[in-house]
Amino acid sequence: MHTKTIKELSTLLHSKAISATELATHFLDRIDGSALNAFLHVDRALTLAQAAAADARLADGTATALTGVPIAHKDIFVTRDWRSTAGSKMLGNYTSPFNATVVEKFNAAGMVTLGKLNCDEFAMGSANENSAFGAVKNPWDSTAVPGGSSGGSAAAIAARLAPAATATDTGGSIRQPAAFCGVTGIKPTYGRVSRFGMIAFASSLDQGGPMAKTAEDCALLLTAMAGFDERDSTSLTPEQGGVAEDYARDLGQSLAGLRIGVPREYFGEGLAFDVEQAVRAALAQYVALGATLVDISLPNTALSIPAYYIIAPAEASSNLSRFDGVRYGHRAAEYKDLQDMYKKSRAEGFGAEVQRRIMVGTYVLCHGYYDAYYLKAQKIRRLIAQDFAAALNGPDAPCDVIMGPVAPSVAWDLGAKTDDPVANYLADIYTLSTSLAGLPGMSIPCGFGQGEKNAARPVGLQIIGNYFAEAKLLNIAHQYQLATDWHLRAPAGV
Repeated sequence: MHTKTIKELSTLLHSKAISATELATHFLDRIDGSALNAFLHVDRALTLAQAAAADARLADGTATALTGVPIAHKDIFVTRDWRSTAGSKMLGNYTSPFNATVVEKFNAAGMVTLGKLNCDEFAMGSANENSAFGAVKNPWDSTAVPGGSSGGSAAAIAARLAPAATATDTGGSIRQPAAFCGVTGIKPTYGRVSRFGMIAFASSLDQGGPMAKTAEDCALLLTAMAGFDERDSTSLTPEQGGVAEDYARDLGQSLAGLRIGVPREYFGEGLAFDVEQAVRAALAQYVALGATLVDISLPNTALSIPAYYIIAPAEASSNLSRFDGVRYGHRAAEYKDLQDMYKKSRAEGFGAEVQRRIMVGTYVLCHGYYDAYYLKAQKIRRLIAQDFAAALNGPDAPCDVIMGPVAPSVAWDLGAKTDDPVANYLADIYTLSTSLAGLPGMSIPCGFGQGEKNAARPVGLQIIGNYFAEAKLLNIAHQYQLATDWHLRAPAGV
């Protein structure tokens, strides 16, 4: 059962060939036998109770297409029954009194929660090595990172521990781990998916999205999870484009005449040869499917790293100020007074990377530095968005979508960059600009490269579209997956 897609599982469930309880038990047994550290909290009784409720819906005719299908949630989405830790000691034993909107939507659809997935602490990282509960291992090579911050989500899909997973993308945290683990993931337009109940990192950048084996599966999941939410002030209203949509509506459309922009900046110095080979081969496949390649320039791409690593830490500094050990979260055992409790609780509760970003963010927001750093970074953000607008917007735009690599290399070895945070930051060079502009983007498997030990490690193709073009992107990915089998390949032993 674990090798099947969500659509295939839905057919089996609705035909009564398998029950939701049997399916959930199958995946729970696989999770129990896994050594990847992808899951942080599993509760068999809770999962089987949801499965029994799904079976009742399947029996009485009130089931949706997703009823009974198992899903796992990144531990950045709060859940009423499972712990919600954000991968941090600060929230090590926290259980939320409510569900995130995304979790509510999937519960309403009848999906069965398998548990909570490991992630970089407060979603800050590119390798999933910043989790307070240990690093996740890449299913393709257990000596490699799975990518971050949604490494647990990507690893769970790749290892077939779950057919569906939620994830979040602040600067590439859906696309990069999807690429490193050889699965499909999509970051929607900013505001498409509610942030209510998503533990905040950088509020103007954080966006939830799904991961699965195929683009078709991602379309089914995004249809269920997207839509306006009045509890989220950044959620797009219906007038702004935040309407309920069927994101599978365009699957099956021809790619004849599709204009694919290929940014020169994505294929320069720093891109590994094996990654470039795989991406170029994918572009050639799109030409065979009827598309044309257009040479374009996104001149401010290199500025996305310094802009992002000023804006995101600044917002993190503000968002994480609430974690002080008073109402909830870690509190130091010994302290002299209230000020001392704040200091010790935060020093003990936050990991090194989170502390680093809080310090940077606080610095750039200080009086005397705001204009020099934060304001300037926001101006650069606008220039980056204008680069994309010139390529994708208006009647004179040269292309319909943009394609290129997700990351400069395949997944690196565990521990290889833990002492060099800047090296981790540079791994996001191709994903940050999309997030800064608020555009939708996705990653699909397109081949393999070689790790340091000559083990095959997946390569992802990034597809970037205009605002609200998710259905179009998903069809473009779907057509490629109909013509290739990279997305169907699984790690040894799976």
